[in-house]
Amino acid sequence: MELSKEQQEALINRAQESLNLFGFEIHPFKIGWYNEHVKDVFRLPYPPDTLGLLVISTPEMFEKAFIPFVRQQGECGGIRDPIDQCVMHYFNKVKQVFTDYDIESLYDFEMHHNRRPKILVQTVGYVSGAAYYYQKSDVTNPPWPPEKKICGVCYHPTYGGWFGLRGVLIFKDIQCPSLEQTLPQDVVPSQEMRVNLLNRFNFHWQDWTFRDLIPVKQRYSQEQILYFSTKPKDRTKLIEKIKASETLLPDNPGDVQYQDKGHSEETVETDDTNLLNGS
Repeated sequence: MELSKEQQEALINRAQESLNLFGFEIHPFKIGWYNEHVKDVFRLPYPPDTLGLLVISTPEMFEKAFIPFVRQQGECGGIRDPIDQCVMHYFNKVKQVFTDYDIESLYDFEMHHNRRPKILVQTVGYVSGAAYYYQKSDVTNPPWPPEKKICGVCYHPTYGGWFGLRGVLIFKDIQCPSLEQTLPQDVVPSQEMRVNLLNRFNFHWQDWTFRDLIPVKQRYSQEQILYFSTKPKDRTKLIEKIKASETLLPDNPGDVQYQDKGHSEETVETDDTNLLNGS
């Protein structure tokens, strides 16, 4: 089904409205834009004009989506991380709005059996205009050895590094030839800043400082930082506190040592270095 410009705008707005209250943003893109920038093994098997929606979480997601989700669930254990379960829950909310369409969900945490990601969310972030994807190739005179692997990182024009690329919704039967591409904002323009960003992201990601290299509108709350500073295997007690409507913070929050214990890994692409250059 081919949508007019007015129809596609209505669909996109309707999808965004379904997530507005929960701290998520939606950014439309064409599958062809994504496929042009990735290797053959990562390409999606849909026509170039097929509509996709990238879903990102803003700093408000933890309080507006995750905490209510945990409190409504009997159990948050099992195979999936509670954050992953939460994201799947809200993706399904969008699907429930569009029951007449065939929609495929691809999440940032999904892997094939060979550990290859099903979707390269940082590349989607770039082609959708949601966030600029800074890579080693964006540095004119890289200070690192040629053989050194430097993972790229997406940076949001409003939230800097305080956001998450959660996955995509693909409307398999919707074609949007008139959808216009929006280029992402280059918010880290200087070579020095780019080197600083990539160094902090690759070698010091646990101290959170890579997220704050530009002025940001909003950061994660202290409770959210504490949650992601806790190793995933040790988060059960925090989940129980959330269920009991208790604060996650200790009596003296100043005693907490904040270190990212895995949240940043959500934004590291496997084999995604230089994919925007087609290499």
